[in-house]
Amino acid sequence: MPSLTFDPMMESRPIREIAYEVLKHAIVTGEIPAGERIVETEYADKLHISRTPLREALRKLERDGLVEYAMRRGVVVRAFTIADIEEIYTIRNALEMLTIPSVVKNATDEDIEKLEALLVKMDKALKELNIEELVILNRQLHQNMLAISKMSRVLRVIESQEEYIVKFSGMSIANDSRRESSHHEHHELVRLLKERDLQALTELWQKHIEQSKRSCLYAVRKMRPNMIV
Repeated sequence: MPSLTFDPMMESRPIREIAYEVLKHAIVTGEIPAGERIVETEYADKLHISRTPLREALRKLERDGLVEYAMRRGVVVRAFTIADIEEIYTIRNALEMLTIPSVVKNATDEDIEKLEALLVKMDKALKELNIEELVILNRQLHQNMLAISKMSRVLRVIESQEEYIVKFSGMSIANDSRRESSHHEHHELVRLLKERDLQALTELWQKHIEQSKRSCLYAVRKMRPNMIV
């Protein structure tokens, strides 16, 4: 059983929300693997909470499609399907496209400088083949660009998908054939933002996400050739 611990007494949010976030993170990262049974008594004890907030968290996870109730087995962690991955990328694409006009409109010289500084760090991580660092910097670059839009409501929805995006982006970056081209696109995205070229930036951004999706699906199919469609 994974080491899922938090102190409910140290949190001001409802316990059901904290339990939901802890379990969601563990499922998305694979700490709780697909097919694992979530036995209420065991997980309630592990999280030091009662079964009521745990059940509420599990219902929310079921709505997210991360767990399901199986006959005679109870609550079971679902495996990601090809359709799940495609849907998450579709959501990401649609939401990020909404932000681009505002990103171009709001970007300051200081914003551009911060993005260029991140690219320098990414250059170094790529050269050293530090994939873990590259994944982190990749998300920082994307988050910083999106934040320029100041579209707080859209950003909150995107943030709700963040753990999925981190997982799938990591798969894409780990793919040798995609890593170099993805990094080149990052440089181009910042350059086009600096030039305030809305049309070219929109086209490349959309292509960038689509290529990331294809790379992720390739990686998943390679690891799990019998994955459910």
